[in-house]
Amino acid sequence: MSKLSFMENEMNRLEDVGLFNNIRTIDSPQDAWLKIEGKRVLNMCSNNYLGLANDKRISEAAKAAIDEYGVGPGAVRTIAGTMTLHKILENTLAEFKQVEATIGLQSGFVTNQAVIPQIGADAIFTDSLNHASIIDGVRLTKSKRFIYEHNNVSELAARLEEGKEFSRKLIITDGVFSMDGDIAPLG
Repeated sequence: MSKLSFMENEMNRLEDVGLFNNIRTIDSPQDAWLKIEGKRVLNMCSNNYLGLANDKRISEAAKAAIDEYGVGPGAVRTIAGTMTLHKILENTLAEFKQVEATIGLQSGFVTNQAVIPQIGADAIFTDSLNHASIIDGVRLTKSKRFIYEHNNVSELAARLEEGKEFSRKLIITDGVFSMDGDIAPLG
């Protein structure tokens, strides 16, 4: 028996119960219709909401940027530095949003892990069905956590009352919940 046989056993168990994640190989550009492992299929799981992943204008701009700057700085910004392209993007976004500054991060997942711990809340009140990136961001804080039942404003109020001694409170919820499409009651 090998030292890693426990992993093989667990993978076999997951396969047996239908929970083994078999990641598909995409053979075409990201679009409404994809070719996956040689078969044309309707794409119902993309985050390409605006259809820009295969937009010719974006492709051409990316090619021009690669020709001028290469494919990246070679390390994270705190090590390798901030590229001119980062500053152009952030300044453009800040101007568009009419704010003092913005920061570009690699993904929404990374954004939640980077920003939530920096806010400095004493207590965080978080919806039970928040995205995994929010849950991870909350876990990275030293804040007291209060989890309330999904989209239940009355229970949120009860948790807020429970945490009333904390001076810096943060309520975190998805706006639109990615797994089921529920919309947070923000009104």
